[in-house]
Amino acid sequence: MRLGLFGGTFDPIHLGHLILAEACREACALDRLWFIVTATPPHKPTDRTPVAHRLEMARIATAGHPAFEISEIEADAASGPHYSYRTLERIAGERPGDELYFLIGADSLADLPHWREPARVARLATIVVVNRPGIDRAVACTAPDLGPGVRPFRFVEIPPIGISSTELRARVAAGRSIRYQVPRGVEAYIAEHGLYRAGAGV
Repeated sequence: MRLGLFGGTFDPIHLGHLILAEACREACALDRLWFIVTATPPHKPTDRTPVAHRLEMARIATAGHPAFEISEIEADAASGPHYSYRTLERIAGERPGDELYFLIGADSLADLPHWREPARVARLATIVVVNRPGIDRAVACTAPDLGPGVRPFRFVEIPPIGISSTELRARVAAGRSIRYQVPRGVEAYIAEHGLYRAGAGV
């Protein structure tokens, strides 16, 4: 199986995430694509919406797509922070027959050499880089030198999408609309549970 792995906090998941995932699924002929919802990413603040909410929003957003699945492999906050190479090692060990594809945005490409065990990541999986708004094309299409034995990088172009989870949280806190930026079910879930409202507890 050709298995795509798309990790993130997804706080909240939005249409940009889904467009990116579908473009990579098609470009790389992926059989399955896992959205790996991370409880404790090593490079982001810890004041995140509880992972149970983020998992449920991801399930709502991907419902009905036969190739999309939600993975809880990084959802245990007690075992964090979650480093990509460890997650890939675990998946490769559990699914030795699968060909792994690891999806990242072009904004993460320049920082990749500073990740924990970046060469290990690039040996375990084909890294698929997707362009992001504001990232120079030459930079976005240049693979870093991670040493021998790494797999060739793949580069996927998608239409520029100016949606960010940070901005969506700010819009909700300010009482502004997020319609047509997240799936309708995710919008309803956020409203039902009072997520991201100014001063709201979750």
